[in-house]
Amino acid sequence: MSDRLDMDFGDDLIDHNTSDDWYTPPHIFEALGLEFEMDVSAPPNGVPWIPAKRFLSLLDDGLQVDWCGRVWMNPPYSDPLPWIHKFIAYGNGVALIPTSTGRWMLELWGCEASWLMLQPIKFVRSNLVQAKGFMPIRCWLVAIGESNIEALRQSGLGRVR
Repeated sequence: MSDRLDMDFGDDLIDHNTSDDWYTPPHIFEALGLEFEMDVSAPPNGVPWIPAKRFLSLLDDGLQVDWCGRVWMNPPYSDPLPWIHKFIAYGNGVALIPTSTGRWMLELWGCEASWLMLQPIKFVRSNLVQAKGFMPIRCWLVAIGESNIEALRQSGLGRVR
């Protein structure tokens, strides 16, 4: 059995050879059933299965660009704090974050958001191969905005708090 995703997206994804080049698996988006105006922390050209109209990459600097509409955010786990600050201030979207003891997680915990702890997930590498094992720490989906929170509740991915 192959770990390669059963999808043909060409070679659009770029691996920057960093620890941040891990992409959210497609089943998360299928369960959410949402369309996003922007993926604010994407690789160049975006991730083909993420239902976003616009993708902001390192080249665009999603921290400097004004966000619009509902956003998807899987921030760089190497430095999530500025992304979390902007996400909270913006107030309309869904984020995928790792469990952490960092200050940024406490700040996010204290805002008006709903949380869903995911079952262990296998991220996807830029060559469209799923990670061989599950991420060693649990990840959360965090939703801000009523329609995003409702999508979390209806997703079947777990219990929403």
